[in-house]
Amino acid sequence: MTAEGAPWLTADQMRAWRALHAAVVVLPVALDAQLQRDAGISHLEYYALAGLSEQADRTLRLSDLAILTGAELSRISHLIVRLEKRGLVVRRPDLEDARYTNAVLTEQGWELVKQAAPGHVATVRKLLFDDLDSTGLQELQHAASRIVAALHHSDLPLAPTIRKALHPPE
Repeated sequence: MTAEGAPWLTADQMRAWRALHAAVVVLPVALDAQLQRDAGISHLEYYALAGLSEQADRTLRLSDLAILTGAELSRISHLIVRLEKRGLVVRRPDLEDARYTNAVLTEQGWELVKQAAPGHVATVRKLLFDDLDSTGLQELQHAASRIVAALHHSDLPLAPTIRKALHPPE
C-alpha cells in the first residue's frame, strides 16, 4: 500500500517501529519514576547533575549542558534555577567569556549524584542490558548508532542544541 506515493511499512518494519516507539516512550518514564522514588529528582535533573559531576571542575556552560542533555537552552536555564534553589548547583559567569553562564555542581549536588547513581545504574542494567548477550549488546549499539547517524544527517528542523547533541556515539 501507499499513501500519496509513499510505501507503507512492511509488517516486520511496523513491528520493529512499534517496539522502538514503545521503548522510546516508556524507558524515560521508567527511569524518571525510579529516580523520583529513590532520589527525589527527575531523569533530566539526574542527567544534568551527572554530566556536571563528570567534569574535572564539576562545571559546564549552560549551553554545553543543554547539548549534553539534548534539551533546549531555555529548559536547561529553568532547570538550573530550580536546582540552584535546592542547593545542588550554583550559577556563575564564565570567566573566559562573560556572555556565558556556567553551572557548577555543589557538594550537596555531588552527594545526591553519588546517592542516586547506584540505583539508576542498576535500573539501566536491568531494563536494557541484563537480558542481552554480547551479540545483543553489539546489535543494540549498532542500531542506536545508525538511528543517531540518520537523525544527524537528516534535513529535519531540529533545535540547534538537539542537532549538536546528535554526534555519532563512540
